[in-house]
Amino acid sequence: MDNPIDRKYTKEHEWIKIDGETVILGITNFAQDQLTDVVFVELPEVGKQIEQNGNLCVVESVKSVSDIFSPISGEIVEVNKTLEDSPALINNDPFEDGWIVKLKVKDEKDLEQLMTAEEYDKFLTGIE
Repeated sequence: MDNPIDRKYTKEHEWIKIDGETVILGITNFAQDQLTDVVFVELPEVGKQIEQNGNLCVVESVKSVSDIFSPISGEIVEVNKTLEDSPALINNDPFEDGWIVKLKVKDEKDLEQLMTAEEYDKFLTGIE
């Protein structure tokens, strides 16, 4: 699989990359492939508090509208404004330029519930 090992993953196909006291969050290659061509991302506001499994944002594709959920509780400290004009970055580069938000971690215990890349790959094998 092509899931970077420096991230943690959810069963809802979000990923997070730990960067000090913050995490960078996006959706996986599997998720963007299922969505097909992303045409719009409704980004949340910086400063918004989000609870674990809370609705983070909405991603629209030519196929569907999907809610993106936060795998951890925290405060949104940055959003990827580039997605406003170039939402297809989520399709073209979901693990780098297609990131969605950066969150300040509220409780590091939330991170323990996430899968490693190896665990996520095994999970995907069961649903493909």
